[in-house]
Amino acid sequence: MSDPSPSPQSWHATTIVMVRKDGRTVIGGDGQVSIGQTIIKGNAKKVRRLAKGDVIGGFAGATADAFTLFERLEAKLEQYPSQLIRACVELAKDWRTDRYLRRLEAMMLVADKDAGLVLTGTGDVLEPEMTTNGSVMGIGSGGNYALAAGRALLSTELDAEAIARRALEIAAEICVYTNRNLVIESIP
Repeated sequence: MSDPSPSPQSWHATTIVMVRKDGRTVIGGDGQVSIGQTIIKGNAKKVRRLAKGDVIGGFAGATADAFTLFERLEAKLEQYPSQLIRACVELAKDWRTDRYLRRLEAMMLVADKDAGLVLTGTGDVLEPEMTTNGSVMGIGSGGNYALAAGRALLSTELDAEAIARRALEIAAEICVYTNRNLVIESIP
């Protein structure tokens, strides 16, 4: 017999997209935080600068968990300055092996002038596939919608920021956990 009590409501909240095109990298995200079918906040800032502005990152998942990961990544970036990939690999190792970190429910997109990466709780550090037009990666509830829209827009005349903005707007039209309150950061 199944348990009749409802499972705890999970937090939904995010569409984060990263676009790399013509030497520019952009990470953008929406501002909606929801629990169940209720919007709790509409202007959360899920995209921010790290490492004295040289790195940008966006998170999807539980907010407290994401802040913990941002703090840990900042520490790794201090330990390995100007080495985003190494800092992310070291964070992923900790994330997989540390009992506390293993329970964190979040994903991150991070980028600097040289690389753009996805970090997951399973220890993955993935670099999006580059095409002749650039690359796109999306995470969160509306991440796949933004990813599809971004990929379709890569071959247009739009620059990286315009693609990210439009991809997020399209995701907001489809995903009920995504709104149009956007934060966009870029690295030339």
